[in-house]
Amino acid sequence: MFIYSLRASTVKLVGVVCVALTVLITLIAFVPTYSGGFVATNADGEVSINYEKVKTAEDAANFLSQFGWTVDPTPVETKTVTIPSEFDKVFAAYNEIQKAQGLNLSKYKNKDVTRYTFTVTNYPNYDGTVYANVLVYRNRVIGGDLCSADVSGFVQGFERKS
Repeated sequence: MFIYSLRASTVKLVGVVCVALTVLITLIAFVPTYSGGFVATNADGEVSINYEKVKTAEDAANFLSQFGWTVDPTPVETKTVTIPSEFDKVFAAYNEIQKAQGLNLSKYKNKDVTRYTFTVTNYPNYDGTVYANVLVYRNRVIGGDLCSADVSGFVQGFERKS
């Protein structure tokens, strides 16, 4: 003959496991899934920019297309760079450009990031060469810019100037 008894602590454990499973199932049912694309629209129909899932140079080029930029698909340069641990005046000014576009390189001080540099082919009203730089850390765009190749040129964020 086989006899099995339950103590109060065993009943509590089973109850906690049941509650945990219920919460997990509820979260799975109500958390939206990620589509994996770059462009997303919110409830108002406005386009939002996706900075995630940038693993390759092709992904970085597709990221730039969200802003309306057309780039040569082969990057001019793909390089690992280190965000400095202390920002000098030049890098602090560069980080202000990043902050203006909702990014901040301060969180990535002393981290190695990948910089993809592309040639922009559709920059309006400018005859010189324009480059787009995309900084990626752990498959997420953390910064970048568009700049002219001229010494007295310009540097701007990803947004198109009107």
